[in-house]
Amino acid sequence: MPVLYFVRHGETDFNVAQRLQGQYQTSLNARGRQQAAQCGELLGELFARDRLAAGDLAYVSSPLDRARETMEIVRGALGLDPTTYDTDDRLMEISYGAWEGLTLAEVQAHESGVLARRERDKWDFAPPGGESYRDVARRVADWYASVVRDTVVTSHGGVARVLMANFHIMPDEESTHAEVAQGIVYVFSAGTMTRYA
Repeated sequence: MPVLYFVRHGETDFNVAQRLQGQYQTSLNARGRQQAAQCGELLGELFARDRLAAGDLAYVSSPLDRARETMEIVRGALGLDPTTYDTDDRLMEISYGAWEGLTLAEVQAHESGVLARRERDKWDFAPPGGESYRDVARRVADWYASVVRDTVVTSHGGVARVLMANFHIMPDEESTHAEVAQGIVYVFSAGTMTRYA
């Protein structure tokens, strides 16, 4: 099984405002760029420890701007050409459909009780026009089946959560509540996940 070095994109102003980003295009803020650089340094330390050459791994990002910007900063920190990496639509964040750009309080104000329904079955709940975690898990599993070598990934919190489920690190429903922090490298290897900060 190829090892995944997973980096959630750095902080955005939507993160600060607690707005649902989903597949909405947002850019990193100053703190997010710092977090991305920190992840590049962490990866450099991990590769040195494990005697890996940074240029020997594959690099793939979600096509969303915040993930691509994170990847370019990470690659720069590793001394690699920032622009030479792949993107894959299957690594996009979970789509929140009509909820994108809203806070949870705004969602609740529009439709009373909807968040309680979501919490009862977060794995299979899909917002209007959006995706469920089960939907995301399928497309991420399809992507991972195509991975042939150890890979650095920049993507999103929802994608990390379904990787935790797909790798059987935690049960499906439990994974939807997992915290996925920024500025941390998550290493998925042989059914385990290790965090490096």
